[in-house]
Amino acid sequence: MKTMLKIALVMIFISGFAFGQIANSAHDFSGDTWNSESEQCNVCHTPHNALAGVSPLWNHTVTVASFTPYSSSSLDATVAAPDGASKLCLSCHDGTVAIDSYGGATGSINVSGNDLIGNDLSNDHPISFTYDATLATNDGGLVDPANAGVAALLTGGKMECSSCHDVHNGTGLTNLLTIDNAGSALCLTCHSK
Repeated sequence: MKTMLKIALVMIFISGFAFGQIANSAHDFSGDTWNSESEQCNVCHTPHNALAGVSPLWNHTVTVASFTPYSSSSLDATVAAPDGASKLCLSCHDGTVAIDSYGGATGSINVSGNDLIGNDLSNDHPISFTYDATLATNDGGLVDPANAGVAALLTGGKMECSSCHDVHNGTGLTNLLTIDNAGSALCLTCHSK
């Protein structure tokens, strides 16, 4: 009984901490009229009946769009279709899946303006590529991912949307950045020139 009480208290504390971060951020949909439950987390996550094979407890329709990846003659990474966390981000930001398409419902409200990335990623930072020591060595302008700053930004050894953007707004920075980019600090975490 005491163990269950401790677990419940820890979960309440963690939930309060997470809500405090996302509250009033660009991803706080709790006050939007289309969010009938007025909950902060349910648009993306669910404690029950999550989409199979998609974590963390994913509740939002996942995009099936085809993407044009970033390409450059100076790019040494192999960039393919977005996957992992980036595909989840693009499930709203590519404009093919409505924001209110969650919990099995088909929505009708799509992102627009600066929030709309679309499916042409050729002019955006490359995502969903493996960032390893070989890439850093071959490129010559990248920081070795053994560096703690770089390693902290990678997801499963890959550069993803979440490498630069904190979807839950834990930092409280503009544009949901993971690191303040004053003096190009975010960029210089990975780029040595």
